[in-house]
Order: sequence, then structure tokens, then C-alpha cells
Amino acid sequence: MNSYLKMNKSELEKEFESVKSEYETHKAKGLKLDMSRGKPCKDNVMLSKNMLDVTDGANGFLNEDGVDCLNYGGIEGIKEMRALFAVILGMPASQVIIGGNSSLNLMFDAVSQGMTHGFGDKPWYETKNRKFLCPVPGYDRHFAVTEYFGFELIPIEMNENGPDMDKVERLVKDESVKGIWCVPKYSNPEGVTYSDEVVKRFATLKPAAKDFKIFWDNAYCVHDLYGDGDKLLNLYEECIKSGNEDLPIIFASTSKITFPGAGVSAMAASEKVLNMLKCRIKYQTVGPDKLNMLLHARFLHNKKEVTEHMKKHAELIRPKFESVISSFESELTPAGIAHWTNPKGGYFISLYVLDGCAKRTCELCKEAGVVLTGAGATYPYGKDEKDSNLRIAPTYPSLEELKKATEVLCTAVKYAALEKLLNN
Repeated sequence: MNSYLKMNKSELEKEFESVKSEYETHKAKGLKLDMSRGKPCKDNVMLSKNMLDVTDGANGFLNEDGVDCLNYGGIEGIKEMRALFAVILGMPASQVIIGGNSSLNLMFDAVSQGMTHGFGDKPWYETKNRKFLCPVPGYDRHFAVTEYFGFELIPIEMNENGPDMDKVERLVKDESVKGIWCVPKYSNPEGVTYSDEVVKRFATLKPAAKDFKIFWDNAYCVHDLYGDGDKLLNLYEECIKSGNEDLPIIFASTSKITFPGAGVSAMAASEKVLNMLKCRIKYQTVGPDKLNMLLHARFLHNKKEVTEHMKKHAELIRPKFESVISSFESELTPAGIAHWTNPKGGYFISLYVLDGCAKRTCELCKEAGVVLTGAGATYPYGKDEKDSNLRIAPTYPSLEELKKATEVLCTAVKYAALEKLLNN
């Protein structure tokens, strides 16, 4: 196959007829496949089923400090889980709070606290034209939180090293810019890990807003697909070096380590910022779900066992990523109409089709029974100006289902591209 971009009209028309026939064949199969969200499949979830048995034994429901995990108390979370997340995140255990199953909930609450009480300055709601920086392509749920609270969302282009730091450093000179969203390791959906230079530039930011916060969502901190996974520089340690220790609030969870709907989350920050956050939490609860924390602490136990557990996840997920990439290389590379990321970890592949073709590709996939994340979802307000990015989530379908879905996707990408080229 020659590159579509080098074909004359007659060649394009011939190729379109072939691709259209292929598409109709897929459509006639009546498929019902879902690649819309980055969810673990059943096999991934069942890796943690033995966690439900770890309360057996002499200690029962008491943690190592003798705290009854069935009763009230302990708004910061149990000692064992704070210590485990401290090692994973590279933070002092005393500066870690354990929450429920959703780190997004912790992020929402942190933004809410900034709105109503601020972070050492006036409440954010008093800034009428408040803004938040959003690396793109990025995580739609992040963007939705700050949009909900009335922030203007400012896109920051991603590159192979992370966000465009020249733009970040320029924009934070505006006092109305209150924060930035970051997924620093295997970013959603690009799969990019921020370089050491990018992390250091974040740590040395000089925002005009005294209450500017880096929302450091380290969601994929242990989600390596290969043994030589990416290494991420410790932002908090770099912030201490530059006298900026109050800049970041760091988040993580076990959502894709154990049970997505019944995991535990963590939030970490400087002592000053954490004390501000605890002032809110003490009014929200008289005691979090310590039983679930106890189950996780006894099952995961330490960083070494977490690493071994994540290797089992990788064995299930890696073939799915490799299958998608292989299909793209065989079907799309010769046509010259797309490019994509090939991450070493995380949960997503970022696919770029011809400008103006992402929405049409999604439509074609849906008509053929394959549901993708909506085109534009990886940009603030759902607006991808180039209409070119698609977030591909390979993890949930079985390998067999995934191969079928990717066949449909590749055909749809070619179909949409040929339509555009012929119309032009």
C-alpha cells in the first residue's frame, strides 16, 4: 500500500471502495465492544481476590497499633497504609492522608477547599477570572472538576518531556492562575513521563499567586508494563531544595492495583498544606473506612510486594498494548495517515489521525459496534481544535475482543481519512 497522501484521485477512489467494503463487513458482524474507559478487566481485578481473607488470624480487625478498624476514629488513615503510600510516593508518612476508593474525590475536595477557604490566601472564589492550566491531551475528569468550579481552563501542549514549561512559566506570572493538573508518570492519555528537567522546572516555579498549587496526580506511579519502566524524579524533594515545598499536592490510589471500586486513595503535601486540608476533613468524617485500609495493608504489605503484584498486572495488560500497536503499525503506518504513542506503562495509547477526522472515526466505530472515548474528551471543554486525537483504552476487553475492536478502529481511521482526502 502506498501512502494515501501520495495517491492521485483515481487511486484514492479505488482504495476507498476497498476500505468501504471492509467496513461494511465489520458492520454486518453486529459487534458490541467497549474501549471507552481505562478500566481493569476481570482477570486484573481477580488478582486481588485473596485480599478479602486477610483478616483471619490472631489480630483480627486490629491494626499494628491495636486500633479497632471496625470503629470510629483516625481521620488520617491507619499507620500501615500511610507508611506504604509514603514509600510509593517518596513522602514522609506523617505527610500522607489515606482516603476512600477515589483519588478524584480527594482532588475535588482539595479544589473545593481552595474555593471556600483558600490555601493561605483569600478564597479562590473571590478571584473572578480565575484560571487553571490543563496539559493536553489530558484527563477529562480533571478538566471537569475545575470547569465545575468556574475556572477558565487554559490548554498547555504536551511534548515528549511533559508540558510546555516555557508556556507554564509565562502563564503563572498571572495572579489569577491558581493551579495546574499533572499526571507526571505515563500521563493520561499520552503515556509520557515528565523528564527530570520538567520536574525541576515545576519545583522552581515562581507563581504570582501565593496560593498556586500543582495537582500532582501520580495515578500510574507503579504501573510499569516492562521491567525497565520510566523513572520519575521526586517533585517534593525538588520543591524542598528550591524553598517551594508548599507548591504540590500529590495524589495516588490503588484503583488499578486492587479493586477499582473498593480501593484506597492517598493525598500528600507539606505539613502546612496538609494541616489546612485536615481542617476540612475533620468536619467531613469521624472515621474513614479503616477496614478496607487494613485489608490493603495486609495484602500489599510493602513496596516489594506491590512491585511483584504489579508484574502480574503487566503480564495481563502488556499483550493488549502490543496487540494494538502491532495493528496500528501494519494497518496505519503504510497509509501514512496516523501516528501514536508507545508508552512503557499506564493505561492508554494516544492516537493521532488526520486533522478533522477524529470525530468521524468515532462515529464510524460506533456504527460498527465499537465504542471509543469521545473525540475531544482529552481537551478542556471537549474541544480539540485539530479534531485529531483519540484516547485508546486497551485494558478492559479480552485480547480476542481487543483485536476485533482494533480491526474496526483501523478501518474507520482509513475510511475517515479517505473521505477527507477525496472531499478536498
